[in-house]
Amino acid sequence: MRILLVEDDRMIGEATQQALKDAAYAVDWVRDGVSALDALVTGTYELAILDLGLPKQDGFSVLERLRGRGDRTPVLIVTARDGLDDRIRGLDLGADDYLVKPFAAAELMARMRAISRRLAGNAAPLLTNGLLSLDPATKEATFDERHCRLSAREFALLQALLIRPGAILSRDDLESRIYGWNEEVESNAVEFLIHGVRKKLGSEAIRNVRGVGWMVDRGR
Repeated sequence: MRILLVEDDRMIGEATQQALKDAAYAVDWVRDGVSALDALVTGTYELAILDLGLPKQDGFSVLERLRGRGDRTPVLIVTARDGLDDRIRGLDLGADDYLVKPFAAAELMARMRAISRRLAGNAAPLLTNGLLSLDPATKEATFDERHCRLSAREFALLQALLIRPGAILSRDDLESRIYGWNEEVESNAVEFLIHGVRKKLGSEAIRNVRGVGWMVDRGR
């Protein structure tokens, strides 16, 4: 799952970026509003974490322009501004949630998972196609009576596939969801991760579509 982090405070940005990486998210970090808008034009993100007190363009302006051009990328505002008027304005401009600093990393992750579930139309905590189940909170997976805990990268790969059962994702598609900017990706990294997941869950957990990519079945 690829995340855009928009935060100008270096200490908060580094800590948040590391916490997200540790939780198996691919993270791109920018530090001003103009760079955020540029990144959202050129990249595809499952979620943007947006501070309000940004240089060049503040977070409200970023959000207003984002929604004004029809971009539906989910946005979680994370800011020190705790006033009622700011919360109402942010939500009315199109934010999906609003979190006040300081915050616990665990709460940030829980709010991100809740946004993902709502947008997928699924209130349940598990990602599942009826055959394969994945728990984002614990990184545990179940398939064909096999149950295991996945590594961070294995989880990120399986999550990308299970968000859209039946959709074929190429190597480039998967790399873009697993790795952030400036992260070195070896040529066989995706195949290595798929091998690891299949070893734990069975060869039928992930299907290869020769010459195109990989998928999980739509299930039932």
